[in-house]
Amino acid sequence: MYLRNDSKPQGSRLSLRVAVAGGVGAVLFAVLFFRLWNLQVLSGDEYLAEAQNNRTREIKVIAPRGDILDRNGEVLVDNRASLALQLNTTKLPEDPAEEKAELARLGELAHMSLRKVRRTIAEEEEVAAGAPVTLRRDVGFELIAYIEENQEEFPGVSVERVFVRNYPDGTRAAHLVGSVGEVDKEELKEPEFKDLEPGDEVGKGGVEYSYDKFLRGDPGHTRIQVNALGEPTPGGQLVSEPPTPGNNLKLTIDGEVQAAGEGGLGARGLPGAFISMNIDNGEILAMGSNPTFDPSELIEPSQAQVDQLYRDPVLAPLVNRATEGAYPTGSIFKIITALAALENGQITPDTVVQDNGQIEVGTDTFENAGGVAHGAVELRRALQVSSDVYFYLLGLDMWKTNELQEWAHKLGIGRPAGLDLPEEGETLLPDKQWRNQLFKEKLTDRPWSAGDNIQLATGQGDLQTNPLQMALAYAALGNGGTIPTPHVGLEVEDAAGRVLKEFKFKPQRKIHIDPGFRTAILEGLHAAAQEGDGTAAGVFGGFPIEIAGKTGTAERDDHADQSWFAALSPYPNPRIVTIATVEEGGFGAESAAPVVLDILEAIYDKQASAVSSGGGAE
Repeated sequence: MYLRNDSKPQGSRLSLRVAVAGGVGAVLFAVLFFRLWNLQVLSGDEYLAEAQNNRTREIKVIAPRGDILDRNGEVLVDNRASLALQLNTTKLPEDPAEEKAELARLGELAHMSLRKVRRTIAEEEEVAAGAPVTLRRDVGFELIAYIEENQEEFPGVSVERVFVRNYPDGTRAAHLVGSVGEVDKEELKEPEFKDLEPGDEVGKGGVEYSYDKFLRGDPGHTRIQVNALGEPTPGGQLVSEPPTPGNNLKLTIDGEVQAAGEGGLGARGLPGAFISMNIDNGEILAMGSNPTFDPSELIEPSQAQVDQLYRDPVLAPLVNRATEGAYPTGSIFKIITALAALENGQITPDTVVQDNGQIEVGTDTFENAGGVAHGAVELRRALQVSSDVYFYLLGLDMWKTNELQEWAHKLGIGRPAGLDLPEEGETLLPDKQWRNQLFKEKLTDRPWSAGDNIQLATGQGDLQTNPLQMALAYAALGNGGTIPTPHVGLEVEDAAGRVLKEFKFKPQRKIHIDPGFRTAILEGLHAAAQEGDGTAAGVFGGFPIEIAGKTGTAERDDHADQSWFAALSPYPNPRIVTIATVEEGGFGAESAAPVVLDILEAIYDKQASAVSSGGGAE
């Protein structure tokens, strides 16, 4: 028989167990108590706020951009209300087959393939993950009604009211006003867009880009109450802070002059460009390019529009040829050659040259247009009849120096113009160092030669410039040596028309031009435009405003001759420079001069309208 030997009484062991259990219970209770106390007392306000936030949603209200106006207050760009089809991707069915079916139905309604719907979602979510995806703007009321009647088939789909840019005159000043679009990932990293969020719209080109911070307003917010499904409850709007619209931007552009230039250039049916600018302060009255485009097509372009706008390298309608073109200029370059030769002492205004129709340099022959011989000519006469031989000889005299290039560079050729638009193309002012470097790198078959300078003296050869740069050169001649800063921004106004900011652009630089040399060149240009056998007298001979002008006919590889005309008006104290060029337009007087005439008629409408109607000058 086993005898239990335990000195401790059974009551003591039981008491110990009860004590341990009680201690554990007390600890657990204390933990629970302090946790509840922390939740309800210490963090109560925080969790209450979170609970309330779960019952509310904040909706961002996009601010409409400011209007873009011409200098007379005429609207070039404003806004219109549009309905956009949007999708909250977080509410799509979880089942892949059901999701695909809904997206396919949406695509059919929005005239989008399933592939395009998925691509649109992917692109927008890459920029703004979780934000509603805009599938299409300007949806019709039939689509809206159908979705509302069948909402259960389209979870997460809504139609929202948005603002879309509106262009009352279609293509007018398209290259100047530019376009808008959603800010992308790279732009969000830039300092000027640091306050923006994915989905916000910013300027993408033209003044929409350059003056974006003035045109872009501040968004508003609306806070609404929602149910457990995240749907708005009746009367659930709690707080509404309206957006602040952007300010209006007034441009230096004159809408009527702009329309005249575009109409005149468009009537030629060929690519080209024009610019008309105040020579003293750089205000651009008109600037355009052909082919042009309708900015509204950039909002929701079709595939055909994408191909035409972005992928046609010949027409290139989005390229502003006035600032991004790169061309030889022909004889309108001769004023630069004349200034270089006069200022460096090669000639005086009265130096006579015998023009026999051609010159020979080594084995090369350089001829006047058509081989015409002009006989004895001095500067004024050489400009009037556009004697190439006269300027060939000046180029030959300066070929071993860099004097011609130095003057061209000072006048703005081959260097940035400083325009307040983002689009400004690369140009080329050829010189000895440039070609010799190409020859050293075996990218050309010869070094710099006399022929290169001879060609440059008449605006030919490897020269690549554009109407804007030539306008600066003519402006400096017209005003006596000041290179203005070209610009299209004039002032910022609020919705009531009050001026908030005026843009002041200082001249870029000043160069010395002898007043006597300037007068002689202007006299030659005046004779070329309006006297006797001047090269443009047939176009401007009866024009009521005295002008000084020069034709240009430029040869281009694989193209017919390019037409140029440059005018300073009114003569002899000009205020405005106007330049036009027409690709494959032939002689300067054939295509470009008539475009300039259309522009000047719009500028000087009272006198010019009398001539146009056959009534003669006032």
